[in-house]
Amino acid sequence: MRLCSRESFMIQLHLQKNSPAILLSRAATMAGVTAHKISKHITFFANGVAGTPTASVLPAHPKPILLLLPSLGSRPQAIAKYCEIYFRMGFDVLVVESEVSQFLWPRWGLEYGGRVLELLESERFSQRPLLVHAFSIGGYTFAQVLVHVAKDTQRYQGLTNRIRGHIYDSLVMGSLEHMANGLGKTILPRMEGLVKSASLLYFRVFKHQTVDYFNSSISVFWNTPVMAPALFFYSENDALCDCKSLEKMVEFWRSRGQTVESKKWKESVHAGHLRTHPQDYLSTLEYFVQSLNMVPLKAKM
Repeated sequence: MRLCSRESFMIQLHLQKNSPAILLSRAATMAGVTAHKISKHITFFANGVAGTPTASVLPAHPKPILLLLPSLGSRPQAIAKYCEIYFRMGFDVLVVESEVSQFLWPRWGLEYGGRVLELLESERFSQRPLLVHAFSIGGYTFAQVLVHVAKDTQRYQGLTNRIRGHIYDSLVMGSLEHMANGLGKTILPRMEGLVKSASLLYFRVFKHQTVDYFNSSISVFWNTPVMAPALFFYSENDALCDCKSLEKMVEFWRSRGQTVESKKWKESVHAGHLRTHPQDYLSTLEYFVQSLNMVPLKAKM
């Protein structure tokens, strides 16, 4: 028996004490969504809930997929909230989680980005429209996908055309210090200062294996081959994001003819804008997604 209520979805999440991927899979199934475990950190949720805008679609109009890239250490309950939003809007959801090692040793992150790219290009997903929603360092994982795309834009033109929009929530941006801050806050918050200092030392010692890769990814991200409309959520008090750098990039994207929207708060919580400013967040998100015309009917958020 499949239950379709939000309460059953969240109750299952709170009761389970397994790994995030397993926990999400079991909870999603209870909510009327079929979970498919693709790998240790990648899970596909097929939304078959009756009454959603694309519960029944024609072959000529395949159901859109939301590529969800959570921040490091995201709790399953938090991921589930965003899944629910997109389920109600008629999306299937592909959750791609990341590991700290992929950030600390970028070559592994680049390899992971290649595997994600292969998955998106596989027969199972190759005809599906895509919307990207990346949180914090999840944006770094997507940047690793773009590094591969940028090496052969003609080959991957079909993919970039299928990406109808991309959303960045609390993007980690700025100096190495911002990256080190991000690691401190996500790995060991109680020892944030120590982790930050150790990270900066590590980046300096292994510059060619870390910093050079970061700079390459940043360059590709600034000159992204994805020209679809973009939306940024950020706040002035976010220690992990240099607002001036972010706004400079937004203006650069606009100068290239790209449509870019943004929602900024004076004070908020890193990767927690939905919890801190729910009405503003949801109305901005809904307006942006509806403007992309990816689903046939306007869904209630």
